[in-house]
Amino acid sequence: MDTILELALNGNQRSIGRLISLVETNSAIAKDIMKQIYPNSGHAHVIGITGSPGSGKSTMTACLLKHFKSENKKVGVIAVDPSSPFTGGAILGDRLRMQEHALDSSVFIRSMGSRGSLGGVSRATSDATHILDACGYNIIIIETVGVGQSEIDIVKIADTVCLVLVPGMGDDVQIMKAGIMEIADLFVVNKSDLEGANKVATDVQIMLNMIEKKEWIPPVLLVSSVEDTGVQEVKNKIYDHWTYIHNSAEGKNRRYSLQEMEVKGILKEDISCLVETLFNKYKKTGYLDDILNRKTDPYTFAEKLIKEIIK
Repeated sequence: MDTILELALNGNQRSIGRLISLVETNSAIAKDIMKQIYPNSGHAHVIGITGSPGSGKSTMTACLLKHFKSENKKVGVIAVDPSSPFTGGAILGDRLRMQEHALDSSVFIRSMGSRGSLGGVSRATSDATHILDACGYNIIIIETVGVGQSEIDIVKIADTVCLVLVPGMGDDVQIMKAGIMEIADLFVVNKSDLEGANKVATDVQIMLNMIEKKEWIPPVLLVSSVEDTGVQEVKNKIYDHWTYIHNSAEGKNRRYSLQEMEVKGILKEDISCLVETLFNKYKKTGYLDDILNRKTDPYTFAEKLIKEIIK
């Protein structure tokens, strides 16, 4: 493990890939890895690309990747694909759209399954981000599964969140509901060459005027990823937001909030594991029969489990 860590921290992509695989599949080893990795992290700009399926997130990611590469940045890309609820597997196909960059030594592209997470990213995504950060990647782009109205976990990882919208996807108001509107630091209206793009941008601007004003007002940008127009402006605004969060009280509060959410996430995961272990222990004791027959109640039983966890 020490050898793999040393090679990874020196930029060996094979070793970086092995570390990410280990944090995905082995929770016990993952903790040891992250404890050693964490002190070297905290330097990269983490960018979340999210939006509805079909909005062009992958194409947008590939365009941004090309622009960052032109500035000699080391770029890591984590593309999160939906996992099957039946087999747990994922197609992991997003890297196919970025094949032209796959063999570049300054680029690391990794597909990861969502592993049942309802928030668009998995717990391992956060760990993989820290690994890439510690291994010297200046820019880390996370492309999420795709948001509905509550899949907003990307805000717990990314410094800057870009919400990609597209015309012709039905009721535009749905994507603008509370939660989705509040997580975005930039609104990118993709496929701007299509009819209705200006209307989407106008609708977003109207909605932004209705919510509570903050120091950072999210810009609304029109982009065509296919024609590669407007991407340079998106990149510039991403840099502007990075400067803002490092030079403002609101930005400092956000960074504290990110750390708080990360610790809570780890706690919840560990407690969930403990609960699962206890339930497996009690499976053969007939506790469900006692609840069904009203000899006890689920609240009393839950309190018993909590006492055991605390003990």
